[in-house]
Amino acid sequence: MRQDWEPEDLIEVWTLLEEDQERLRNKSGANRLGFALLLKFFEVEARFPEDPGEIPAPAVSYVAQQVKVPAEEWAGYDWSGRAIKRHRVEIRGAFGFRECTAEDQAQLAEWLAAELCGVELNRDRLAEAVVVRCRRDRMEPPTPGRIARLVGSAVTTFEERFCTATVGRLSAATRSRLDDLVAEDTGGQESAGGGVSFFSELKADPGALGLDSLLAEVNKLQRVRALELFGDVSEKLVAAWRARASKEYPSDLRAAAPPVRYTLLAALCHLRQNGDHRLAGGAVHPAGAADQHAGGEEVEGEFTKDLKRVRGKEGILLRLAEAAVAEPGGTVRKVIFPVAGESTLKALAAEAAANEARYRARVRTVLRSSYSGHWRRMLSPLLGALELKCNNTPPTGR
Repeated sequence: MRQDWEPEDLIEVWTLLEEDQERLRNKSGANRLGFALLLKFFEVEARFPEDPGEIPAPAVSYVAQQVKVPAEEWAGYDWSGRAIKRHRVEIRGAFGFRECTAEDQAQLAEWLAAELCGVELNRDRLAEAVVVRCRRDRMEPPTPGRIARLVGSAVTTFEERFCTATVGRLSAATRSRLDDLVAEDTGGQESAGGGVSFFSELKADPGALGLDSLLAEVNKLQRVRALELFGDVSEKLVAAWRARASKEYPSDLRAAAPPVRYTLLAALCHLRQNGDHRLAGGAVHPAGAADQHAGGEEVEGEFTKDLKRVRGKEGILLRLAEAAVAEPGGTVRKVIFPVAGESTLKALAAEAAANEARYRARVRTVLRSSYSGHWRRMLSPLLGALELKCNNTPPTGR
């Protein structure tokens, strides 16, 4: 609960109504003030405070004025005696709430495991869901510590069920391939699943887009598809398990319980498959762009050689500029030719002929030659890896 309250907020939330005053008739001193504060706190939070400091000091002063008990009496309220237990029972009854029993907590944990843990991975949000559920069912929520343990139990239960269900979807051949991913080296002999080296490849990013990276990702995609992985659960959940798997060493996975090991590896391969599929589908144009960049660099290299044929070109141009500025009214033969002869100027003009149009034409020629070869190499494996679908709506009324 917030600790800072404006006067108008105090009046709205912490004012004792007539029925509240009726409940205070047989109480006096610290018990009178303590009961009033617990009553109003429960009305706002649907729970009792964990300690006296949780109740705002402005609220203590305001309620103390209403019940005509000095605010200092609040420090004398017994938090472990029989009086506070009776007060809590009375307050629960006033609002139609009941205490959360061990059976209720077990049901809450089962509800979390069955309904929420598969779609919500944040434990703080799961704890908030427990409080909301308790308010809806008019139960006093457990203490924060108990809620944290309840959430932990629910998550453990869910993960056990999730692992069991995942293993149940995997055939014996698939489990064998997953085991091969983290199998120890066999003296140079490659296992069916690819071994530790393939496991490292799965965790690695594809790198820069290009023909080689495309073909490598297509190869990984085909090998992963052979594992017959699941695809009917939340992608966020699978992504969380993949993140866990990416942090593990092969030796850690070998030591893990089989259901956990298979689920981690299955999640890693499932997300790898989706990522490789998107990479293969989106790499056609970027691969071409890489070829275009390479073609441009190749042509630039050719033109750079041509442009460097006239030695000391920068110095010649500088002297020409200085001569022209010194005698702006002179003739070319009188001012320019003494600085750079006619043959030198013709050579510079030849270099200038390597203009933008020629450059682009040459780039197209080099690119077409380079990309056609790349296209022939990538087209067959790319089409074999992609699943082509049409999402057009069929015409109606025909």
